[in-house]
Amino acid sequence: MDAGEGSTNSAAPSASTAHPRFPLQEQHPSLQRKRSKENVSLPTYPIGSVYSKSVGYGHGLCTFHANRRKKREREPLWCCSPAKEAYREQLAKALNLNRTRILAFKNPPPQRLDMIHQALSASSSVRQTKPTKPRRCIPQTSERTLDAPGVVDDFYLNLVDWGSNNVVAIALQSTIYLWDVTNGSISELVTVDDEMGPVTSVSWAPDGRHIAIGLNNSHVQLWDSDSDSKLQLRTLKGGHRSRVGSLAWNNHILTTAGMDGRIINNDVRIRSHIVDIYSGHTQEVCGLKWSPSGQQLASGGNDNLVHIWD
Repeated sequence: MDAGEGSTNSAAPSASTAHPRFPLQEQHPSLQRKRSKENVSLPTYPIGSVYSKSVGYGHGLCTFHANRRKKREREPLWCCSPAKEAYREQLAKALNLNRTRILAFKNPPPQRLDMIHQALSASSSVRQTKPTKPRRCIPQTSERTLDAPGVVDDFYLNLVDWGSNNVVAIALQSTIYLWDVTNGSISELVTVDDEMGPVTSVSWAPDGRHIAIGLNNSHVQLWDSDSDSKLQLRTLKGGHRSRVGSLAWNNHILTTAGMDGRIINNDVRIRSHIVDIYSGHTQEVCGLKWSPSGQQLASGGNDNLVHIWD
């Protein structure tokens, strides 16, 4: 008895000192009996291995689809209304969610060089359809050169005028020369006295036959340039107080202006020739020009002003 008791006592401490592999099963033996009854053997894998990750991912995916299916089953009937289905179809169409393939093989885009060539050819065809303007050739040298000694060095004067009969009038000091462009002939029209000259302006009448000559003594002479007669018709006096440097014709009206700043309209048909006087410039008037309609007159002066007279 003593030996048996001693043997049993010696065996008990060895069992108590050994560490159990599954302490949870020892503390709850009912759990062990339940597992043995189910007779289920599950493979065990080390934590962090590839197999454990695959199993966890698959379990999560199955759980997600199962929950989604249950949620659809629990949805009320109004969630599947025709209006909502139509809205879903429109939304899927707008977001391009109905296509089965994300990537699709299509024809390659045209090469950039081909596009450039096509654009250039189209632009060239458009340019060819437009009418081309004739290129203007500006000569670098003069066609004719006339020797004109004695031209007064004063840019306020108007000493050259081209008439409608293709004759150029040139004032050299106190003499007027006429150069016929058609045949190249040169003739002298008149030489004024020294007390009246020099000539300060010349202007052809619209008929191309009569010419007005402004003088340094404030007078204006009218001449007939006919090759047979070459007669002085009349002299306009009393309008200006100093030289007459600008002349302009408007039918039978001869407009004169000079250093005194006055602009005068003279009717060459009547004895009292002054019909209008314009006073707007404070210095010498150096340019006059009538409009093509003959209703307006432009004047430019040394006072840096341009006036339009109606």
